[in-house]
Amino acid sequence: MAQHPQAALVPSGGNALAAPPVQHTIEHGPSFAMLKVAIPPNQTLIAEAGSMVARDAHITMDVKMNAGRNAGFFGKLKAIFIAFIRKAVGGETFFVNHFSSPQGGAVWVAPGLSGHVQHRRLAAGESLILSSGAYLASMGDIDLALKFGGLKSLLAKEGAFMLQASGPGELWFTSYGGIHPIDVNGTFVVDNGHLVGYEGNLQMNIKSAGGGLMGFMASGEGLVCEFSGQGRVYIQSRNTSSLVSWLSPNLR
Repeated sequence: MAQHPQAALVPSGGNALAAPPVQHTIEHGPSFAMLKVAIPPNQTLIAEAGSMVARDAHITMDVKMNAGRNAGFFGKLKAIFIAFIRKAVGGETFFVNHFSSPQGGAVWVAPGLSGHVQHRRLAAGESLILSSGAYLASMGDIDLALKFGGLKSLLAKEGAFMLQASGPGELWFTSYGGIHPIDVNGTFVVDNGHLVGYEGNLQMNIKSAGGGLMGFMASGEGLVCEFSGQGRVYIQSRNTSSLVSWLSPNLR
């Protein structure tokens, strides 16, 4: 059973953060969205490398390794390894940009693909599992970590690893096409090429879409993600694999 909420959303469960929400605007969506974040004084916006569109002149930008807040016991060596794995199997960039200023200011960022940007405010203890390449930016104490999807995920378009974002903090993620949130209570099935992310309390199982071998080979659906439990799933209106399949014959 699934419910389909309207576009304006608050985090499911109604959890709130002690700090006031960060002022931001998302414009030109759902096809060509751009995010503007008003960074408070002495706070930092972390964004994917290459996503910056513009920024106030007094905003400083530092390039740092994309290895999460807890790089591990082996220091920079382990941080380099984690960042490399994220780039190789998680679809994320090796580096991220840190934007900050003592007096605050505005930064504009945009995803690489034509699609939308979704904001999610994570409370302490909440997590959101994102598909490869869906992470765009974050503020606060958001921690990013790789999540192994299991051996079955090696056959899926999502790849073996996804990205787990844990709060508290502000999170912005992106899609190819529009983003549609669905509240799940029970079981729900999503084509794996249309999955953007899901709440960490949901259980996900990758399986065939049905119809036996013929269904797997000829239906065009391939593998699907079956969710169970209670929580929110985010899907996208377009599929990047379908785009690649359409483009490939024209590039020969």
